[in-house]
Amino acid sequence: MSQRHKTILLCVFTFSITSLVLGLEVNQTDDECADLNNTTWQEYRQRRLKLQVQYLLLTRRNLDCAQAFNQESLTETQQPSYFNISRPTKVIIHGYRAMGSKPSWVKELALALLRAQDVNVVVVDWIYGASFAYNLVVENYKEVAVQISVLINQLQKHGCKLESFHFIGVSLGAHVAGFVGTLFEGKIGRITGLDPAGPMFKGADTYDRLDPSDALFVDAIHTDSDYFGISIPVGHVDFFLNGGKDQTGCARSRFASILVYFPVYGYVICDHMRALHVYMSAMNGTCPLIGIPCFSYEDFLKGNCVDCDVFKGTCPAIGLSENNGITISPLPREQKLFLLTSSSPPFCAHHILLELEVSPLDKSAEVEVTLRTESLGKDQRLRLQTDTTVYRTVLTHPLPLCEIQTIEMKNTGSRFYRQGDIHIKSVCVSKIPANRHDVPLCVKNFNVRRGSPWFHDFVQLCDY
Repeated sequence: MSQRHKTILLCVFTFSITSLVLGLEVNQTDDECADLNNTTWQEYRQRRLKLQVQYLLLTRRNLDCAQAFNQESLTETQQPSYFNISRPTKVIIHGYRAMGSKPSWVKELALALLRAQDVNVVVVDWIYGASFAYNLVVENYKEVAVQISVLINQLQKHGCKLESFHFIGVSLGAHVAGFVGTLFEGKIGRITGLDPAGPMFKGADTYDRLDPSDALFVDAIHTDSDYFGISIPVGHVDFFLNGGKDQTGCARSRFASILVYFPVYGYVICDHMRALHVYMSAMNGTCPLIGIPCFSYEDFLKGNCVDCDVFKGTCPAIGLSENNGITISPLPREQKLFLLTSSSPPFCAHHILLELEVSPLDKSAEVEVTLRTESLGKDQRLRLQTDTTVYRTVLTHPLPLCEIQTIEMKNTGSRFYRQGDIHIKSVCVSKIPANRHDVPLCVKNFNVRRGSPWFHDFVQLCDY
């Protein structure tokens, strides 16, 4: 689908699903606590000519009551009462909005950041400028960045250091953050792009989109790169979840009735926003979400990339750790990282390399390999060809390799193929990322007959 078609489709969404989106948003107001803007279509039409940007401040001192402020309220002697210049500042920037609707995820992200770190969280509210037709919204993003840069300049006068700012931009908000970084000549501490917007940006000059020169460290998470996200790397490191395109569990939308009229809407609200939900989940520290450096997703799935030697053995992890845990210098640029995830929080999955060597076959065959624990089993089907004897593939399991108790194999091709017994020279499983001291679990020289499953028990213990 062309960029032009994507833009037209997004504009159609703007006008067609407004009533539904506004109906789903929860509008809670409080006389004392500030909130993001949320307006009716009539009010929006009256105000959209003026780009209104406001800022909300949340800290551990006012978790449940955001404090609103703007550039005019800051002076050399006055700042938001809860703002602490001695602490780092996280700046959240939302992206395109449907008809002035407020993003319901903002407070959840802010609270996740505050649970993880004692920081200032500044939310940039540019909902009036982020609504209406997508191509017109894109025209606004640089002006928003200029206004934010004025705010940063004023906070610098209060003693804030540029390197203490971490911008987190969602979709189009990632490019807003990138242009702020451009205005400060890349001296901002960090920018994280959560599925940076793709339409009208993939072919853009680096000056006009997020890129590694916009901050001391730029990382990005890609989850919808075949539709509303960007498909090219834009940071020092770029995490492509499940290849960066279709996400597990996103095939069907919970707004099932909408899909009758807009079949892609489920991807808009699921694939595109998965980066945000994975990022928030990573802050809980339940399990690491690490990326494996590789040239392409296809090479990764084929088991051609199994270690992080390019990072001196330390794999980058999604989250708030400094430089994603990267310690090498100089930092990489536009390094693609791949990982597979599960369909629900905490989204973690253990990567396992399966290597299979068979004796030459007379005819094609199919085998099913299952890795089992006491309560879980994970299947992987392999098509075996007559001209290939060695197969490598990456699969995932909810539990680490050291908890796998049994490997089982079935010859499942009897209905479609005529190959009889399959002689297995070796089947090995090993964990990814691989460490030099890890030894693969292997079984050698056995036959798998049609209708007679083969299995082997492993005796091993996890060294936690």
